[in-house]
Amino acid sequence: MNELVKVRLMESRVIVLHTYSKTGLLVFDVAQSLGMTESGYVWIATTWLSTVIDSTSPISPKTTNSIQGVLTLRPHTPYSEKKRAFSSRWNKLSNGSIGLNPYGLYAYDTVWIITNAVKVFLDHGGTISFSNDSNLKDLGGGTLNLAALNIFDGGKQLLSNILQTNMTGLTGPIGFNPDRSPIHPSYDVLNVIGTGIRQIGYWSNYSGLSVVPPETLYAKPPNRSISNQKLYSVLWPGETTIQPRGWVFPNNGRQLRIGVPNRVSYQDFVSQVKGTDIIQGYCIDVFLAAIKLLPYAVPYKFILFGDGHKNPSYSELVNMITSNAFDAAVGDIAIVTNRTKIVDFTQPYIESGLVIVAPIKKLNSTAWAFLRPFTPFMWGVTAAFFLIVGAVVWILEHRINDEFRGPPRKQLVTILWFSFSTMFFSHRENTGSTLGRMVLVIWLFVVLIINSSYTASLTSMLTVQQLSSPIKGIESLITTNEPIGFQIGSFAENYLKEELDIAKSRLIALGSPEQYADALERGTVAAVVDERPYVDLFLSKYCKFSIIGQEFTKNGWGFAFPRDSPLAIDMSTAILTLSENGDLQKIHDKWLTRKACSSQSSQLESDQLQLKSFWGLFLICGIACFLALLIYFCLMARQFSQQFSELSNHSGHRSSPSARIQTFLSFVNEKEEVSKNRLKRKRMEMSLSANGREPQTMNGSKRKEVEMSEERHDVDTWLH
Repeated sequence: MNELVKVRLMESRVIVLHTYSKTGLLVFDVAQSLGMTESGYVWIATTWLSTVIDSTSPISPKTTNSIQGVLTLRPHTPYSEKKRAFSSRWNKLSNGSIGLNPYGLYAYDTVWIITNAVKVFLDHGGTISFSNDSNLKDLGGGTLNLAALNIFDGGKQLLSNILQTNMTGLTGPIGFNPDRSPIHPSYDVLNVIGTGIRQIGYWSNYSGLSVVPPETLYAKPPNRSISNQKLYSVLWPGETTIQPRGWVFPNNGRQLRIGVPNRVSYQDFVSQVKGTDIIQGYCIDVFLAAIKLLPYAVPYKFILFGDGHKNPSYSELVNMITSNAFDAAVGDIAIVTNRTKIVDFTQPYIESGLVIVAPIKKLNSTAWAFLRPFTPFMWGVTAAFFLIVGAVVWILEHRINDEFRGPPRKQLVTILWFSFSTMFFSHRENTGSTLGRMVLVIWLFVVLIINSSYTASLTSMLTVQQLSSPIKGIESLITTNEPIGFQIGSFAENYLKEELDIAKSRLIALGSPEQYADALERGTVAAVVDERPYVDLFLSKYCKFSIIGQEFTKNGWGFAFPRDSPLAIDMSTAILTLSENGDLQKIHDKWLTRKACSSQSSQLESDQLQLKSFWGLFLICGIACFLALLIYFCLMARQFSQQFSELSNHSGHRSSPSARIQTFLSFVNEKEEVSKNRLKRKRMEMSLSANGREPQTMNGSKRKEVEMSEERHDVDTWLH
């Protein structure tokens, strides 16, 4: 009974009982009297219990009540007609007073195994003889009288014959592996329910747990996947089908030793009330609220960790759990990778992450403030696209639109005027071609987006107080080579050194918000890197500083427990409950809400619009211009090829490549109407010539001189 009382005070509620049958039944009787067979417990008995149930009939009601819901094992013997007939003969012989268990079947098969082995031994010329063994005499007499025993002289040969057995008995196929173990060992998994037992599955070395007999699986490849390992439903102690937790908090009178950081700064999170043993703070209130939601009582006591002169090392606090100095750690403990390798954390109860705090100054407006909405690169790309679109529209409209024709100087002015007038949608030139209209519509849409963005950004800059800092983010902070402050005890120091490769000589430890402010004002540090919750409290009091950029790490705070601690899982569930019902936010508002500096933006970011915000628009516009030019020049080449071919056939001579290029440039430059009229006139002349009529009294050489003069005139017109 004393041993069972000790077990009852332990954490585990899963008990495996391996003993003799009489002792095992006595253990269950005592366990029932101690309330250890009720809901929440799991009892697993070895084959002794199934042997008792199979052999004893009937079992007393007292014993039956004490073993309800127990799981037990029984050696598996496949069903066969031979086994059924033997069981029937046994029941007639014993009149049902003695049940037949698998060990009885094994004993029956053992007799046949030895009989067959002796037969083989004799068939091979062996003789039966015995001799004394001196080793038995050396053991002494005693009540066993071992010296009177003899040994079989052919034992080795007989053993070899036994191991070579290959037969089918009452227990199924019989054989032995090279290590002398039986082939295909397996068990029935049984659940004690009422006055009998219910089979809920099987177990074998080959297939593990299953709900089908193992002998049906031997012909298939072994499948030990988790999805294949299953049993039928179990009725657990206490007559419940709900799977027990398997553990409870140990009721041994020992309190949970919880390490708490003895902070000297930011005591809103955790601190000791002066002159008392009371520990208070945001983290403590979250822990107390969560532990009240647990379905069991957890005795605990807080133990301060640290000397009270500076913030302790949180990594050392976590290591105290692994050394068994603490059973848990509660406080503003960041969940980082190297800590999760040695302890288990609960669900984060507050989000955190490293941020940069730096001094800020008001940015005064200047005469060039209108240029600030865009970055220089954005201005350059925008101006380039204005010129590109103007040139593309001029090319597309030049042959058909008189507004895009004239002397070169006039055409250049037209391109520039048309390009930049689209910024205000005030262009007066009309576009006549389909391709030109398509390009212009897409470009006007791009201009609309750019104008709207520029106006909104400039309005914000001129109406909202602008703050500036030489540090723009973690990248610029790394490249400045300026000193960086961090909080004593925080993981920020290791992160800056190990992850960002910042030299240790640049890192300066700071212990309080006052030291933060003093170091930033004096320029001792260019910036401070700390976790977001601390920074929010700092900025609620000191308004001359601001967060620069975004958080460059993402983590949270949690409570630490030993690895595989079930208490960590239950506490995580409790924290989620606090978050869902709003209690977690109430605790946050109680400790961490501040009104100071609430009107000031606590985060400083770059407010200039960059090309990456508009590159998609420029890409669409660029593709549209390219496709329009491609289609246009394909059409020009086709028209020129047709006209040049007809003119060449009519004139009867072939032009040189340079002359042909000059002719093509002249063709592209001249107005489309002139080209059409000339082609029409040439076709008419060709038609009259084919009919034997001469349109003019001009010999062939004279006509050729006129045509060449016209071509030179067209080229001169294009060049000038």
